[in-house]
This record gives sequence, C-alpha cells and structure tokens, in this order.
Amino acid sequence: MDDATRLTCLSLADQLAEAARAETLTYFRRPDIATDNKLESGFDPVTEGDRAAEAAMRKLIEAQRPDDGILGEEFGSKESKSGLTWVLDPIDGTRGYISGTPTWGTLIALHDGAKPVLGVIDQPYIGERFVGGLGQSHLDGPRGRDALQVSKVTKLSEATILTTFPEVGTSEEGAKFHAVAERCKLTRYGMDCYGYALLALGQVELVVEAGLQPYDIQAPIAVVEAAGGIVTDWSGGSADGGGRALAAATPELHAAALEILGQV
Repeated sequence: MDDATRLTCLSLADQLAEAARAETLTYFRRPDIATDNKLESGFDPVTEGDRAAEAAMRKLIEAQRPDDGILGEEFGSKESKSGLTWVLDPIDGTRGYISGTPTWGTLIALHDGAKPVLGVIDQPYIGERFVGGLGQSHLDGPRGRDALQVSKVTKLSEATILTTFPEVGTSEEGAKFHAVAERCKLTRYGMDCYGYALLALGQVELVVEAGLQPYDIQAPIAVVEAAGGIVTDWSGGSADGGGRALAAATPELHAAALEILGQV
C-alpha cells in the first residue's frame, strides 16, 4: 500500500467511526428503540442503531473509495475491485447496547486480501477510539492521546482473562475456556469488543472467545497486533475468518493458553 492510499484509508476510517458514533448515540439508552430478534430460537438482537450506523458508513465508503469491497454485519458483502475490503460491525455487543452498558463498540477493519491491516474499536458513549495498523497504535479518549502497548505479564497466574459469555460457546468450548481461566488471577465477563481494546491498552492479558464472525474479530486483530499482542484461533492459525479466537499480550501467555485449549 502506497503512502497516499494509507493516509486516505486512515482518514476514511476516522470518518467512518465518527459517522457510526453519531448514529449509535442517537439511539443509545432510548427506551423506545426498535429492536428485532434475528433468531427463531434464542435471542440475537439488532436495532435501528445498528442499521443506521452501518448504512452511514457504507455511504461514505461508496462515495470515497467505490472500488473497495465491504463486508458488513447488517447489509452483507460487496466484492472488492481494489483488493481492499472494509469489514464493519456497527454495534458489536448489541445485547449490551440495548441494556445501556457502555461496553459495546463499533468495529471497523480494512483487509488487504491477506490479513486485517487496520482496525478501529470505537466506544462512542465513553468517547474512546482505539486505532491499530498502517503505522498507528493509539487511543484517543477523554484524557487525550495515549499509545497502545500490551502488558508484559508472562505467567497465567498473574493474568486477567476476559470473555463475553460465561458459557463461551458450546459446552466443550466452555470447558476449554474455564480450564484456562482457573489458572488465571482474575476472570471477567461481558466485555464484547471492549475486552480486546483493554488488552491492547495493557489493562488485561487474555481474551478467549468462540462463535465469532469475521466482522467480530478483524478490527480487534489489527488493534491488538499493533499494540504488540498476538491473536490466533485456538490451534494457532489465523482468526480473521471468525470462529474461535485467542488474544494474548505475550508469546508466553499465548503458548500457555494454547496448550490448555488444545488438551482439554
């Protein structure tokens, strides 16, 4: 990617986050927000905030980089002619969003056909934007700009581990997660994409999840890796296609967690 394209994409990513922020905040904590369930059995909510935010982002991409592809949670995919694809999750953590918690976020990734090269995790209500890739690794928030740098912890016994749901995924996947978690210092739940942001910031050391879609994980991959961390699937391979993800602050933690996930 040449410098002009890099700068254009960084600028567009920021514009996308701003556009999504305006839409999601419009509906957040509004008692009359329209919510639909995507599932016939179970509960997977989508709101008018999700749809409005993704529509606003797609409009900007079409206007500024019409040859780029788009993969979005709510409105599907558009094939890339440029080799670059924007991967969008307008509200990652919709359950948290409709519950009023500030742990959801907008995810924006840029995939170059091989891997995610840029990621944004934006938390509109708190006003924090985590950016990683294309030479960037920083948090813009209420305290200004801070560099992102993962923790230096190398022992599971000193690590904090996060996941979104206590059951993680299937019963087998849940057993594997808890086998890792019981060796850690602290376990916390319900963070959605914000957990990866905290890992990139050096606040926690591990995030383990299952049942992910590409738009759930590609932005976190770029942000965590730019901060010095590691993100793979549970067998050590690429996680950008979704499924199971293991994010770790250090190679030592990654290896220790990977060994347990593969044994149980």
